[in-house]
Amino acid sequence: MTDSAVAEPTRQGDDRAPASGRPLPLLTDQNRFFWTSGADGVLRVQECLSCAALIHPPQPVCRYCRGHAMGVRVTTGTATLIGFTVNHRFPLPGLPTPFVIAQVALDDDPRVRLTTNVIDAEPDELTLGMRMEVAFEQDDDVWLPLFRPSPDQTRTGTLPDDAIQPDQFPRHVRPMATTSKFEDAVALTGIGMSEIGRRLMRSPLELTLEACERAVADAGLTLDDIDGISSYPGGGQVGGFGEGGVMTVEAALGLHPTWHNGGIETFGPSGSVIAAMTAVASGLARHVLCYRTLWESTHGELTKRGDLPRATAAGRTPNWLLPFGATSAAHTLAQNAQRHFQRYGTTRETLGWIALNQRANAALNPTAIYRDPMTMDDYLGARPITTPFGLYDCDVPCDGAVAVIVSAVETTGDLAKPPVLVEAVGTQIVERIEWDQSTLTHEPQVLGPAAHMWSRTSLRPDDVDVAELYDGFTFNCLSWIEALGFCGIGEAKDFLDGGTAIARDGVLPLNTHGGQLSHGRTHGMGLLHEAISQLRGEAGARQVSDARVAVVSSGGLTPGGVLLLRSDR
Repeated sequence: MTDSAVAEPTRQGDDRAPASGRPLPLLTDQNRFFWTSGADGVLRVQECLSCAALIHPPQPVCRYCRGHAMGVRVTTGTATLIGFTVNHRFPLPGLPTPFVIAQVALDDDPRVRLTTNVIDAEPDELTLGMRMEVAFEQDDDVWLPLFRPSPDQTRTGTLPDDAIQPDQFPRHVRPMATTSKFEDAVALTGIGMSEIGRRLMRSPLELTLEACERAVADAGLTLDDIDGISSYPGGGQVGGFGEGGVMTVEAALGLHPTWHNGGIETFGPSGSVIAAMTAVASGLARHVLCYRTLWESTHGELTKRGDLPRATAAGRTPNWLLPFGATSAAHTLAQNAQRHFQRYGTTRETLGWIALNQRANAALNPTAIYRDPMTMDDYLGARPITTPFGLYDCDVPCDGAVAVIVSAVETTGDLAKPPVLVEAVGTQIVERIEWDQSTLTHEPQVLGPAAHMWSRTSLRPDDVDVAELYDGFTFNCLSWIEALGFCGIGEAKDFLDGGTAIARDGVLPLNTHGGQLSHGRTHGMGLLHEAISQLRGEAGARQVSDARVAVVSSGGLTPGGVLLLRSDR
C-alpha cells in the first residue's frame, strides 16, 4: 500500500497512555505517520513513489532517484537484528538501566534501519541476524516501534551489506580540481596547551586564553599579528564543551580579525584548523588562531553543587535515537564494534591493546590525567558502559584548552621555530551522515575522509612515522587504523595483537601523548598538538626517533577530517 491518505492509521479520539518520562519524539506533519502507526498495529515508512525506495528518516526528496513524489508504505513490520548493545551507564526517566538499544534492518527495504529497543528477550538470547517483529508500545500520544524476536527463527537473516563496501571508498573520491593544493600555501607555526586536569575549577575562557597566549608566544608572534580566529564548536549552549565561541575570545583579547569562523558542522573538532588553512591560502588572513576548549569536569562539579542549572528536558525531541535511550555516540559505535567483531573476528582484547598502548604512552607525559600502569586484566575487568565497551574503552572527560596557529607559508622564515607543513587533508563525505543509517562495521565518516586524503598526496601509509588518531572510544581508533590503510580492512585483530605494532618503537607509533583515553578528552586538537610536537622533535621522553611525517584525525558526532603533516627539519 502506498497511498498516504489510505495509509494513515485509524484512531479513536485522542486517547493517550500514561507518559513514561522517556524522551518522546516531536510530532510534525512530516513524521506523524511514523510515530502514530501503532494506533492500528502497523508500521509505516515513507516511500518514494518514483522508485519505490523506502526513505528513513523522512525527507522531501529521495536520496536514490532524487524524486519528489513521496507517500507512505504499510510495511510487514518484520526485520533482521543487525546490532544491539546493553546499556549500563546512561539511565533515563522511563528507561532504567540495563536496557537493550538495537538496530534492525527492515525486510521491506534493508537499507532502512531503525534504532529501537528489544523487548521480550534477555540480552544473552540475542544474536545478530535474528528475525524480529515490531511490537508497539504507547507512551502518551506516541506509539514507539519496539522489536522482539519472531517466534519462527528457522530462517535467520544475514547482515545487509553497506551501500559502499569499506575497501571500495577510494572509487568514490572526487579527484583534485587543480594540480595546485591549498595545503602548500600554509604552515602550522605555533601550539599552546593550557593546564589539563579534572575539576580545575577555572573558567573555560581563562583556559582558552592561556592556550592561545602560549600558542602565539610559541610562534614568535604577538597578539597584534593575529588577523584570524577559528573555533569549534563556536558559541551557543554546549555545556562543558566550549568556551563561548569566536566573539568571546575577540572581546577578551581585543583582536581585529580580517576573517573568523566558528561552528560545529565541520571536519571534526579540528575542522577549525582546516577552515583556517583555506582562509590563509586564499589571502583572507596571514596568522589564524585556532582553539578548542573543554571544561566538562568543572561543569559537572558546578552542576552537582547547584552553582550551574541542570540541563532540563526541553519538551519533545526531533532526534530519532533519543526516544530509545541512545543518548551517546557510544551506543552507535558499540554496535559498529559488535558487527566488526562478528564479521572480522575482532575481540575485546583487540580494543584492549589500544587502551593499554595509550596508557603506556601517558606514563611518559606529565600532563596526562591517567598515568598509572594498566594490564589487560584491568581493562577486561573494568565496569561495563555499553557492551562491548567498558570504562577504559572511553575517553577521559577533563578541563583544558589547546590552540594552534595557522600561518601563510611565506611568513615562516621570520618565526620562532621551523614550520610544520601540511601535505594533505581529507574531508570528503561519502557515507550517510545519520550514524544509524551509515557504515556498519566502522565509525561513520572515517572511510571517506581517509580515502580523500590519500588522493591528495604521493605519500603512502608506509611513509607515516607517527599517527595521532581520534580515540573518543577505542573503536574510533581501530576504524581510523584500517581506513588509512595501516592494515587491511578487517585485519586490525592481527595488526594490534600484542600491542607491538603501535608502540612508540613499532611500525606505527600511535597516540604518543596518551590519546584521549588517558591524556584527556581534548578532542582532535590535543592530537594535533602532539603531532606538531613530534615533528618538531619536542616530545621529550615519548619522542619518536626521526619523526618526519604524521597523520592526525578527528571526528566523533560530526563528519570526520584527517591531516597529513610533514617536517623538513
